[in-house]
Amino acid sequence: MKLDSKVPGGPIQEKWDRHRFEMKLVNPANKRKYKILVVGTGLAGASAAATLGGLGYDVHAFFIHDSPRRAHSIAAQGGINAAKNYPNDGDSIWRLFYDTIKGGDYRAREANVYRLAQVANNIIDQCVAQGVPFAREYGGYLDNRSFGGAQVSRTFYARGQTGQQLLLGAYSAMMQQVNAGNVKLYPRREMLDLVIKNGQARGIICRNLVSGEIESHAGHAVALCTGGYGNLYYLSTNAMNSNATAAWRCYKRGAAFANPCFTQIHPTCIPVSGDHQSKLTLMSESLRNDGRVWVPKRADDKRPPNQIPEEDRDYYLERRYPSFGNLVPRDVASRAAKAVCDEGRGVGEAGLSVYLDFRDAIARLGRKAIADKYGNLFDMYLRITDENPYEVPMRIYPAVHYTMGGLWVDYNLMSTIPGLYVLGEANFSDHGANRLGASALMQGLADGYFILPYTIGDYLAGSTFPTATVEDDEFKATRQEVLDQTERMIRNRGNKDPRTFHRELGAIMWDYVGMARNAQGLREAITKIRALREEYWQNLKVPGRPDSFNKYLEYAGRIGDYMELGELVAMDALQREESCGGHFREEYQTEEGEALRNDERFAFAAAWEYKGPNQKPELHREDLTFESVELKQRSYK
Repeated sequence: MKLDSKVPGGPIQEKWDRHRFEMKLVNPANKRKYKILVVGTGLAGASAAATLGGLGYDVHAFFIHDSPRRAHSIAAQGGINAAKNYPNDGDSIWRLFYDTIKGGDYRAREANVYRLAQVANNIIDQCVAQGVPFAREYGGYLDNRSFGGAQVSRTFYARGQTGQQLLLGAYSAMMQQVNAGNVKLYPRREMLDLVIKNGQARGIICRNLVSGEIESHAGHAVALCTGGYGNLYYLSTNAMNSNATAAWRCYKRGAAFANPCFTQIHPTCIPVSGDHQSKLTLMSESLRNDGRVWVPKRADDKRPPNQIPEEDRDYYLERRYPSFGNLVPRDVASRAAKAVCDEGRGVGEAGLSVYLDFRDAIARLGRKAIADKYGNLFDMYLRITDENPYEVPMRIYPAVHYTMGGLWVDYNLMSTIPGLYVLGEANFSDHGANRLGASALMQGLADGYFILPYTIGDYLAGSTFPTATVEDDEFKATRQEVLDQTERMIRNRGNKDPRTFHRELGAIMWDYVGMARNAQGLREAITKIRALREEYWQNLKVPGRPDSFNKYLEYAGRIGDYMELGELVAMDALQREESCGGHFREEYQTEEGEALRNDERFAFAAAWEYKGPNQKPELHREDLTFESVELKQRSYK
C-alpha cells in the first residue's frame, strides 16, 4: 500500500483554488450517466447528495433511519465555526487555520486544515440562504460566541439546536433533488460490505433492516458518510444507531484506517448515573462561555454547592490556564476534570463530576438572557437530572464523544481504494489528535457542499469504468460473504446477547484505552479484547430470523466489528509513544501534567492496512510536514 496525499503544490493559500482549476470536469450532459452511492445522510451525506444531485449526477442515498432527519448530526448543540470576523475581534481564515492545527496538537495535514478554514465562510452563506435560523443580535446581524481553543468569537449557533437546524437545511436541499428525480432515497438500509471490481469501488451490499433482505447496488463511485466509532466504548454521547460497520468493512476490503487511537473525550457531559444507562448526554461546550467550572478546595468538603463560599472553591481551569480559562480545548479540560476527581475533590455521590456554575452569569446578565442563549439545554438538564441549573450548578464529567481517527483519505477525500470517498467524521483528515468544538459541523458540510463535488468529478472524468452490474461475480461473491456471516451469527447457540458483550468491551476500552493510557494497560487491553472476541463467536446468542426485522442481528454485526476495531485502537495507542491531544500516554507528560509530544518520531499519520483474519495489520506512515506553522509545545496558559 502506498500513501499519496495528493496535496497540490504552491502557497497554502492558493492550493485549493489552483487544484480546483486544474481538475477535470464532467460536462452537464454526461453527469446523468454516472451513478454515485452515498452512504449516510447526516450533514456530510445529505449535503453531498444534495449538491451532487443538483449538479445532475444520479445519486442513490442509503441510511439506517426511517428519515434522514434522524441522523446523529441532529444532536450537535453548540455551533459551527467560520472566520467571518463579524465581532471584529481579530479573527481571520489564517487564525482559524492556526487554532485548528494547534488544537489538534500538530497531528493534522496542513493543506486540508487550511482548506477547511477557507471554505467555512461559504458554509454560513449557504446555510443562511437555506433559511437556517442562526442566532442574531438586536440589530439583525448574525451573532457569534466563543468555543474552546480560541480567543475570538467565531461560532455561529441556533441556541442549543445548531446541528438540528443545519441538518434540516441540508435535508431540505436534498429533498428538493429527490423531488427533481436526481436523488433516490433508500431508508432503513445498513451497508454491510463494499464491492470492488477491477480495483475500483463499484458498489455496496446492504441489509434492508425491515425485511431482512440482503441487497446489492452498483454504481461508479461510493461516498461513505457514516460518522464515527465512539460507541465502541459502549457509553458515549453518540446515538445508539451510530456504528463503525460500514467503515470497518471498507477497511477489510483495503481502505487504510488512520489514527484510530485519536478519540475525543468531551468534558461537558451529564455524569453516569447507573448501570441502566446505554448512552450519555452531552451538554454543549458553549455553556463554558458563561458557566464557571469548579470543585471544592478540600477533598472532604461534601456541602451542597450553594453552601460552599467563594474562598472554598477552586476554579481550577481559570487558575491553571489564565489566558483561556474555561474555554481551553476539550482534551485539556477533560484531563483537568479527571485530575481533580482523582484527588478526591470530585462532587456528586460517586465523586466523578465537577460543577458548571452559572450563578455569576445570571447575576451579571439576568436569568432571561441566559435562558435566551441556553434555555433548551437547561430544560434538557432539568428533565434528565431533576436539578434546576438556574438555581444549582450543573454537574458534568468527561465522556467519549467524537473520533478524530477514521479511514485514511488523500486531499481529494479518496481512500486508498479508488472510487471510495470518505467524508465527515468517517475520515481522519482535518482534526489531528483533538477536534476543536464547533468544527465537526464545519467539516461535514465543507466536505459535502464544497469539496467532494469537485474532486469526484475529476475522478469520474479521468477514469474508465467497465460495465458493473449486481449480476457480476464480484457482487455475488461479496453478497455471499455477508450471507455467510449472517448465518454464522444466527446459527450460534450461546447464552449471551450482543449488548452484554458490548458492555464488557466498553468497560475494557474505558478502563485501559480511555482518558489516560499506558503501555502495560494497553497490552492488557489487547489480551482481554482478544479473549472477549473469541468468547463472542462461541457464546453469542441472536434470537429471531435473518429474513425479517431483527434488532438483535443488526446489533450483533456491529459488536462483532467493534471487537476487531477495539484491538486496532489499542494497538495504535501502544505504538504511539507520545502524548498528543486526546491520546494521553501517562509515560509522556510534562512536569505540569500536560501532553508531551515527540515530533522527531511521531509527526505522522498512522495508517493501518488489513492483512487478513487474525493477522497483524501493517502500519504505514504519512509524514506530516509543517511549512506554515511552527511546531511547538501547545500551551493555553
